[in-house]
Amino acid sequence: MLRTLLDWFGFGPDGHGAHGPGGHGHKHGRDDGDHGHTHGVIDATIATTAEGINAIKWSFVILAATAIMQLVVVYYSASVALLADTIHNLGDATTAIPLWIAFVLARRPATRVFNYGLGRVEDLAGIAIVLIILFSAIVAGYESIDHLINPRPIEHLGWLIGAGIVGFVGNEIVAVLRIRTGRRINSAALIADGYHARTDGLTSLAVVAGAIGVWMGFPLADPIIGLLITLAIFGIVWQSARSVLTRMLDGIEPGTLDEIHHAAAHVKGIERVVDAKARWIGHKLHVQVTVELDEGIFLATANTIADQLRHELQDHLPALGDASILFASSAQGSGHHHAPDPVPVSTKLANGLLQIVETPDGERMRLRVSRHAEGLSASVNIERAGGRTEILDLQPVGDDHHLLQSRIAPEEPHEFSARLRLAAGAELEELAFAMTEPAGHHH
Repeated sequence: MLRTLLDWFGFGPDGHGAHGPGGHGHKHGRDDGDHGHTHGVIDATIATTAEGINAIKWSFVILAATAIMQLVVVYYSASVALLADTIHNLGDATTAIPLWIAFVLARRPATRVFNYGLGRVEDLAGIAIVLIILFSAIVAGYESIDHLINPRPIEHLGWLIGAGIVGFVGNEIVAVLRIRTGRRINSAALIADGYHARTDGLTSLAVVAGAIGVWMGFPLADPIIGLLITLAIFGIVWQSARSVLTRMLDGIEPGTLDEIHHAAAHVKGIERVVDAKARWIGHKLHVQVTVELDEGIFLATANTIADQLRHELQDHLPALGDASILFASSAQGSGHHHAPDPVPVSTKLANGLLQIVETPDGERMRLRVSRHAEGLSASVNIERAGGRTEILDLQPVGDDHHLLQSRIAPEEPHEFSARLRLAAGAELEELAFAMTEPAGHHH
């Protein structure tokens, strides 16, 4: 009996975090988090499928119809307990409104003024809903206290009990709809929302208990129940306002950045995540990630890595709307900020970039080529004072023939005229260039 009751409230093996047959061992996204029931904010994982959206729409219809029927009985019975429960059910029903608004406005393309579209309207709608529920809770609380101080007869107790049962049944139908749909689409958020609706049904049964108390000769039972339900509504207002305001201020769930780092760990070629940011725009998550790549990686490879990272982010964050990937090379992270600007190389024998870089062994002259002739050799001849020539032979780094580097550091100062000598077989080319140290850096 106890086990059945726990399962019914979602504390058994098939509870909040259950995944259907389509689940997988490696969890991603917000399914791993705590999915609370928040008015004015729709969990983005619910909005990823048509079934999830339909579940929210039908929940709105059922709970709105339930609240309307209860409202009629409130008018004739003067029950503040039922009034509070009606407000509670209306609060649950209006959760679907910001989703509907967001989907209508999301169809409009971005403009020069609204570069990110109109997804923020969902947050504004959420604030409006929270304010409406707050006002209603104040009214319900005032009426409950007034009925405690000035007791009034409660009429039509039979209808009042029936309205409480209708509230319970309406919440239970919504609970079954959300739980079944959530298991079918593998949405832990929708499953948790379903169990919360089941718990909300108990507030309707509390109305029934209050009506029975009045019938047994305790007229204050109704306003006491109304006051308790009002306190529960104030709790919902606090939770919802905190969630909506957090999103409006670009706050995110604590585990989101962990998921971004986790996604990057799956992509070969990314040495580390330098920086990661995320924010909600409506029910879509926008992410900006700066990753460090080896400076020997070429543009085409970097673009492939970026595409792979976007795919992993989508897998880890189902609500992902857009991902901006920025690159930081190992050299950028080395702290070698006073090197001269790189020199572009474009000749018949090679295309690439010549620069002075900081390595674990110190400064080195490095030529990174994207195209080169077979058997390419290179050296840099630097003109020094007194007619002396400093010669730096550039050798392949390991087995990478796209990266040629000097074995010793170029002499100071790093401000000179020089020639890059390229040779491949019988062919020989020279490229004259000059390097100038940044302003303010002197030796």
